[in-house]
Amino acid sequence: MSHLGLRILYEIVNRLPYAAAERVFAPWSDLREYMKANDVELASLETKRPVRTFDLVGFSLQHELSYTTILDMLSLSGIPFRTEDRIGSKNPFPIIIAGGPAAVNPAPMAPFIDAFLIGDGEEAIVEMLDAFRQAKADEAEGILKALSNIEGFYVPRIHGHSGRIKRRVVSDLDSAPFAERQIVPYASIIHDRVNIEIARGCAMGCRFCQAGMTYRPLRERSPETVLKLARNAVANTGYDDISFSSLSSGDYSCLLPLIREFNRSSKETRTAVSLPSLRVGSVSRDVLKEICSVRKTGFTMAPEAATERLRRVINKDFTDEDYERALNALFEEGWLTIKLYFMIGLPTEREEDITAINEMAMKALHIAKRNSGKFVNINITVSPFIPKSHTPFQWCGQISLEEMRRKLSYLRQSINSKKFKYKGHNEQMSFLEAVFARGDERLSGLIEEAWRSGCILDAWSEFFDFNKWLAAMEKTGIDGASYAERTFSADSPLPWDNIDVGVSRDFLFKEYSKALAETMTPNCRQACSGCGLECREAGEPGAHTCASAQSVDETNIAPAPQVPEPGAGKKLFKQRVRSCFSKTGMLRYLSHLELIAAMTKALKRAGVPVDYTKGFHPNPEVSFGPPLGVGVAGIEEYFDMEVFAPFDVQLYRTLLNSSLPDGIRISRMFVIPAAAPSLTVFVTRYEFIVTCPETEETDKSGPVYSGGPVIVLREGKETDISVCIESVERLALEDEEVRAFFISERQPAAAWRFVLKETEKIRVRLGEICTALLGKKMEELEIIRTGMYGWKDGWRKPL
Repeated sequence: MSHLGLRILYEIVNRLPYAAAERVFAPWSDLREYMKANDVELASLETKRPVRTFDLVGFSLQHELSYTTILDMLSLSGIPFRTEDRIGSKNPFPIIIAGGPAAVNPAPMAPFIDAFLIGDGEEAIVEMLDAFRQAKADEAEGILKALSNIEGFYVPRIHGHSGRIKRRVVSDLDSAPFAERQIVPYASIIHDRVNIEIARGCAMGCRFCQAGMTYRPLRERSPETVLKLARNAVANTGYDDISFSSLSSGDYSCLLPLIREFNRSSKETRTAVSLPSLRVGSVSRDVLKEICSVRKTGFTMAPEAATERLRRVINKDFTDEDYERALNALFEEGWLTIKLYFMIGLPTEREEDITAINEMAMKALHIAKRNSGKFVNINITVSPFIPKSHTPFQWCGQISLEEMRRKLSYLRQSINSKKFKYKGHNEQMSFLEAVFARGDERLSGLIEEAWRSGCILDAWSEFFDFNKWLAAMEKTGIDGASYAERTFSADSPLPWDNIDVGVSRDFLFKEYSKALAETMTPNCRQACSGCGLECREAGEPGAHTCASAQSVDETNIAPAPQVPEPGAGKKLFKQRVRSCFSKTGMLRYLSHLELIAAMTKALKRAGVPVDYTKGFHPNPEVSFGPPLGVGVAGIEEYFDMEVFAPFDVQLYRTLLNSSLPDGIRISRMFVIPAAAPSLTVFVTRYEFIVTCPETEETDKSGPVYSGGPVIVLREGKETDISVCIESVERLALEDEEVRAFFISERQPAAAWRFVLKETEKIRVRLGEICTALLGKKMEELEIIRTGMYGWKDGWRKPL
């Protein structure tokens, strides 16, 4: 869900009147086992439609270790792996397409994928769907023929290894469609924020970086367009964090005025700006001041190599003085957490290049202590170098597994774990990445055999099993090291020669030769090095430049609604508002933290004028009542918020309900006294309706609880929880109240009303009580909390 490319394509397709895009992801191991045991097919999230009934199924090849998982998804969908088994079959199967960065070497997956899209997809996916519509009446062969005629599509069955497939390039990002109404997941995801792509491509020319070569030329979105997209996306999603991303965000020509203007217009929404990892040489004190004006996020720098000699080899343009200057700026501006990324195994690497990594880390620590005087989190991540296709280093092999282990082990021991958080990437994973990044079509047999051996979700360490891969290599007779470590000569044919990414082979080999000579190449903005692309001149569409803050044209940017800051002008009056809401349906499975996140995002989408806390990390002044257990529904739940007056409770209740997902609904909203006790202090009594599905063990007669001690084990001690049980009443299944609260379509065998209360020493734990009284775990029951009460001259609701 964090992948921006899929979000963009999802919105493009669903804007078309004749097409619908739905999502499907690989299931986690528990769901996968359940699906296989119960013959449940993989289906889409939106409509639960089986994947095999779709017209097209697309995969984004972000990582080489996803290849076996793709086969597993096809298997769970009932779709044959290989094109030859699908095309011409009596049973119609979807056309399988793939794109993404790993598609620039399609050879290892070519037998499994019907068509690869090489390059940018915004325009190509629409052409693909138009071609599919026109050819739909024909057999699958006709569809593949139509796709093969679209620029950027590689169809292995038709193209084979002949000809050159030219990469598809979107020339102008300003006119390219973008996902302004992104799906907001309930659960926290890896990059849980709005992500705006400010530029595509990179001018720096790092010789190890595949993306820096295959996404050329550099194209920037204008700051006016970025600001419009950012404001719309924040308003539509409710996120309080936005990332301005590109391969080298620090080198975006309008970065400072962009962040400055976004902060100015978004101050009242407390939306924090973050940037992905920056080049050391692009760290600017002015940019740092703007980033931390709302909230300090983590900061990441990628030195990659620790010596100036090795940085000349990889064309990483910064000096030791630049590194010290950047660190001084960071710590002087108050950052307390930074991440540093390094690589081992780079071409021409020497022992002093390895030891220098620890020296760079210690230098960061010393500068931090000198500038901040506080404890600073410095995270060091080290990854083995992986030679990738279409880069200057595509001709050289990876160092051996043994050498990777030795160097990572040395760093693990030399980098002081008490002073740094060290993380070394798994060398076996890096080895397999190199195998497939440099592989040919013969590796398809290894991929299939590894899947049959149980290799799935290999990018997750808890599933990765290198021994299974070794067994698959032995069974197929494929030596992985011969792929990862092999060195190509200048005129050797390469498995990816049929893919034309725009950067010429001659340029790449010249860069390889300059690397061995430890010679730098200037970045594309300083001088053209003749890489083979015809880049745009400044002033043309898609080639925006920005020299100063004044160059940001604000005339076409709709101003954000302004809510005055507290203390600005006259003193603002604040009110305390309490809301009563229900949490039912599928959303009863949200955790309390996920419920809070969903509600606070909805408040922001609805434009509710909530006040924020002060300090390092401002948060909305919102507090919830006692949490529900996961799977327990509630019909009278509460939360309080501090808002600015005037506040129309009916208007904002309507706006908030229009912004909330199905399953959460505000029933009442009212102003309460500022001095009223908090919900967690006031509420000490609860009512639940508990229903039990009919099973052979269900007790349908007799009292459940008639008084007396109820002994449970808490923290290793026997505890009598009977003081928490006020009453237990068996209910008639025909009771309208019971029928109104049935959660599922299953007919319950029995129902009860539990009335429970807190004491000063013993808190209510519903799971304990259900097990003690009913002999069942909470997940075996269906439970709704129907009321909460506090004592004030009698038991009262929090109204």
